[in-house]
Amino acid sequence: CSSRECRRRVVAPAERGCDNGGAFFLCRPVMLETLTRVPPDPILGVSAAFQKDESPQKVDLGVGVYKDESGKTPIPRAVKRAEQEMLAAQITKTYLSPIGNPGFNAQVAALTFGSDLAGRKSDLSLAQAPGGSGALRLGAELLLAARPGASIHVSDPTWANHVPLLGNAGLRLQKYPYYDATRNALLFDQMLAALDALPAGEIVLLHACCHHTTGQDLDATQWAAVAEVVARRRLVPFMDMAYHGLGEDLDRDAASVRLMAKAVPEVLVAVSCSKNFGIYRERTGLLAVLSAGSEPASIISGHLGRLARTLWSMPPDHGAAIVDRVLSTPELRQDWMTELRHMSNRINSLRALLADRLSEATQRDFGWIKSQRGMFSRLPLTTEQVITAREALHIYMAPYGRINVAGVSPANVEHVATGLAAVMRG
Repeated sequence: CSSRECRRRVVAPAERGCDNGGAFFLCRPVMLETLTRVPPDPILGVSAAFQKDESPQKVDLGVGVYKDESGKTPIPRAVKRAEQEMLAAQITKTYLSPIGNPGFNAQVAALTFGSDLAGRKSDLSLAQAPGGSGALRLGAELLLAARPGASIHVSDPTWANHVPLLGNAGLRLQKYPYYDATRNALLFDQMLAALDALPAGEIVLLHACCHHTTGQDLDATQWAAVAEVVARRRLVPFMDMAYHGLGEDLDRDAASVRLMAKAVPEVLVAVSCSKNFGIYRERTGLLAVLSAGSEPASIISGHLGRLARTLWSMPPDHGAAIVDRVLSTPELRQDWMTELRHMSNRINSLRALLADRLSEATQRDFGWIKSQRGMFSRLPLTTEQVITAREALHIYMAPYGRINVAGVSPANVEHVATGLAAVMRG
């Protein structure tokens, strides 16, 4: 081809009937050349920009990972020791089954459902997945296999990745009211009314604890009201538990799941071990499905295995083997629980610190931050104000004002509070 702009591709003579005995060049795009540029991920893009920033004042309130007093994301002591022991004892890396590590599955299910599970173990179907995201996708595929064309109702707002994980599987997404950003408060009455208007069989995604992206959880009374509506309307709860132990403690954070398991015959729970075990990159999660009897559970287990086989063949074992060893070794389990409690207490203390400093700097009430739980909160900032905070103050957060509270520290809180106060004043 004589065109300098041509994307040249050699084509065999016979492919286009060339009769000169030689190859020639194809000038038109065939397939991949038609792809358009994908917009940057709003959260990962913030992280990338933070890494490039050379300012000594920069503060990362973006990506949702736990950070210690030094700003690092540590590996818990028990996890580090369990990993060393596991590697020393490991004699093979042969394949697992599509539903993963059975020890991990059993241990995480027991941690999630607690002693309430004792009478319904035979009703439970378990499948390890690549992280909580994999568990969400596997659950979506299972629901679609059971009811093609089904809809799932998610909170407004919800974690941004819920939309592609569930929607791209084929579920039709709809929203129910959850949070009023202008009042920094739950829209509980509207939420309950919306759920009470749904027809039987509709799927409802619920954040089990540490609501992502607002940090605004339901209290025990509100969870009881939701469970009553879900049971009476015969809805199907799909619960996302990505931050177990980082809100209050392991039992109180799982109370919503355990309550729902008592109220309804069917519930799906996607569990992530990324945050509470500090094994983000190991991609370790679980899908637990509680059904109405051992026979349905057996059928569901078969479907989970088949679906997992078509999605990722089998999940990675490294993180699952670590979690299994931590939870099955009393000494390691106790040390992990102690460190996890420190993590949750530290996050809650940072909430109080940030709320007090913001209230002082703005002369407005930010006390609502103290009542929220988990790593996230949503500040009353416009997209333009978020950009100003990043460019003028080197404070990085999600475009819609979501912050990771664990990125706050006694060393940077004055810079964050006074800087954001100035941004809010315009």
